[in-house]
Amino acid sequence: MISVMTSRAEAAHMPDDGEIRTPDRLRGRASRLLAHVSAQSDRLMTEGLARADAHRWHYAVLASLQEFGPGSQATLSRRTGIYRSDMVGILNELSERGFVERTPDPDDRRRNVITITARGGRQLRRLDKLLDDLHEELLTPLLPAEREQFVRLLTRLHDHHTRPAPPPIA
Repeated sequence: MISVMTSRAEAAHMPDDGEIRTPDRLRGRASRLLAHVSAQSDRLMTEGLARADAHRWHYAVLASLQEFGPGSQATLSRRTGIYRSDMVGILNELSERGFVERTPDPDDRRRNVITITARGGRQLRRLDKLLDDLHEELLTPLLPAEREQFVRLLTRLHDHHTRPAPPPIA
């Protein structure tokens, strides 16, 4: 990361009204705006989930299990984008809290099948409500129709940039 220091001479020419001005060139860059809003969103979600003694990966795993059903650690890793090496710790936390259950896979005893418990389902509903409230706070300046449009546009950008590359032409 590059740090820009202001010299005393430069600071002497800065407005002393406390106003922080950003050049229009920067204010109009989608990448910069997305980065700033993303940072604000991450902070808001992380702090909000921490108050509920949870984090985003707990939510991702519980949501995946609720929507798609039981799966192996590898399957959950693929579904959620969580590194396999991190998944063990996350599942340990969720298991200790009674939110998921591990059982040996009847087809392959070396592997566990992870299932959401009733308690995990209740936790997921609590986290859904919490995240709804946090998203309400994040998107406060937007009208309901603008929020829907914003999410549609972000989804379109996300889908475009995460789509697998087409195979090379031989």
